[in-house]
Amino acid sequence: RTLVPMNPMHVLVTILRPNSTVLPAYLRRAANTTSQSSTFHTLDRISYPARSVNYTSRRFLAKKKDTMPPKKKEADANTLVGAARFSRSKNTLQMGICGLPNVGKSSTFNLLTEQSVAAENFPFCTIKPSLSRVALPDERYDLLCDQWQPPSKIPAWLNITDIAGLVRGASEGAGLGNAFLSEIQAMDGLFHVVRAFDDEEIIHVDDSVDPIRDLDTIMGELCKKDLVFWEKAMENEEGVWKKNPKMKGTKEVELFKSTMAKIKEHLEASRGIYSQEWSGAEVQCIKDKLCGNYSLITTKPLVYLVNLSKKDFMRKKNKWLMKIKTWIDGHGGGMMIPYSVEFEEEWSALKDDPAAQAKFAEETKCKTVLPKIIKAGYQELSLQSYFTAGDKEVRAWTIQAGTLAPQAAGVIHQDFERGFIKAEIVGWSDYKELQLTKGLDKVKAAGKYRQEGKNYVMQDGDIVHFQFNVTAPKKK
Repeated sequence: RTLVPMNPMHVLVTILRPNSTVLPAYLRRAANTTSQSSTFHTLDRISYPARSVNYTSRRFLAKKKDTMPPKKKEADANTLVGAARFSRSKNTLQMGICGLPNVGKSSTFNLLTEQSVAAENFPFCTIKPSLSRVALPDERYDLLCDQWQPPSKIPAWLNITDIAGLVRGASEGAGLGNAFLSEIQAMDGLFHVVRAFDDEEIIHVDDSVDPIRDLDTIMGELCKKDLVFWEKAMENEEGVWKKNPKMKGTKEVELFKSTMAKIKEHLEASRGIYSQEWSGAEVQCIKDKLCGNYSLITTKPLVYLVNLSKKDFMRKKNKWLMKIKTWIDGHGGGMMIPYSVEFEEEWSALKDDPAAQAKFAEETKCKTVLPKIIKAGYQELSLQSYFTAGDKEVRAWTIQAGTLAPQAAGVIHQDFERGFIKAEIVGWSDYKELQLTKGLDKVKAAGKYRQEGKNYVMQDGDIVHFQFNVTAPKKK
């Protein structure tokens, strides 16, 4: 029907009959209880009586509010672990081997990487850093290779660099310290080798064996060098503030000042930055302001390798172990791995004779800990592996923890990321439980073979098949 509103400013409004099924039920009820002379309004091109305006609008708004999706929470940088907190977000990260001269750094490097870098009984035998890589020991990869028996087998790798020894005063240039510290600065994580064995034939740079003193020396030099970077970063920011006076007092500047004050307090107490508690905003501030030439050395994760004599390693006792553990806990914590270069060299010499190696393990009641050291470095860099498996190749691909499926696909080839469609995935635990032979038939029959999209966060050990489609760019 057509009605003339009482207000002359209103236009003619045509509405459906109140009983029409096109209108919602609550509007039909409202129209039946309203006189024909009531003022009418329009909402979303539907006419309805004025008395129902508030009722209708409240109902629509309430319903819309209830059904709105929750806002996505921003990732807090403080929830990241390992090298992902402060370091580069890449899958080609490096662990450096550092420590005082003659503590077993180069020997450890040779054992891990099966290289033959010079390891002589005098300080600074190593001058230039040696870079190599070592295959990651992984039982999952070994199982896939045994099942598929492909002609091509490619494991995950850990990059390791042997760095020359540091001495007291290195932060001020002693013993070519500035060059060596720059090499440490370029690393993403560190194996800190500590000498805890007595051997008169192997000289010590300080003439006596004292691991606690050595730990204080290395950490003290690293923190002193970081204080130099801290001062340069402060000078740089203060110069920016002078050019832009309006920046003073802003939240960004206040955050920078408070963060830098905390950093200075820890460094002056010879405590590394990496293992301290930091908020997400503080972590981002450190990454933004203390980067490049000002990048802090002590933001790197540390794994402490305690080099014991063969005798102490076999009997699992050493007078320094508890003292070293106490020192580590008091300086931010970290992983400590006792090992013996002497034992590992004898073990490695038998690698081509499994029977003799098994006999040696039975006699000594010990096994190599080199795989544990390699895995610790991989873990501290926040690295993980996913697998592709088929008749032609089984391969472990390295990514950082928290990587999304498209970026993980990009590790294989950039076109995989650019044209990503989906990832067909089975988790490692499901695969190991269900699939006893090569293939995925048992996994699929159990409903464990699933499809994931662009927002899927890759899990360690995922077995993946990526689907993608890349079209050639149009010619201009």
